[in-house]
Amino acid sequence: MGRIFSEMDNQIFDKLAPELSGNRMSSAGHNYPFILRPLSHKIAQDGADFRNRMERLGKEEMEYLFQLAMEGKEDIRSLNEDDVDTFMELVEEKLSTERLKELKAKLGMA
Repeated sequence: MGRIFSEMDNQIFDKLAPELSGNRMSSAGHNYPFILRPLSHKIAQDGADFRNRMERLGKEEMEYLFQLAMEGKEDIRSLNEDDVDTFMELVEEKLSTERLKELKAKLGMA
């Protein structure tokens, strides 16, 4: 069973995918267990669209997603390859190079 979205999850998801008008269910009728995977695979039209959406996030929201990734609650490795790169770049830009190193170490990409 996937995690239940918190208020912060909902806020970020709605900012990244406003066209879904708050719908957080897959076409199979299950609640999304992740924020970024459906964005990467179903919602964003391509890597550039994914990046544009991710750039809407502020530092606090990026920190929140970073923490979820560190806890294994946000599956960064399952994103499209370009989107993994985008996430890593935005961690470095919005947070710090140190945070990027922590994430790469956690994901075994150091």
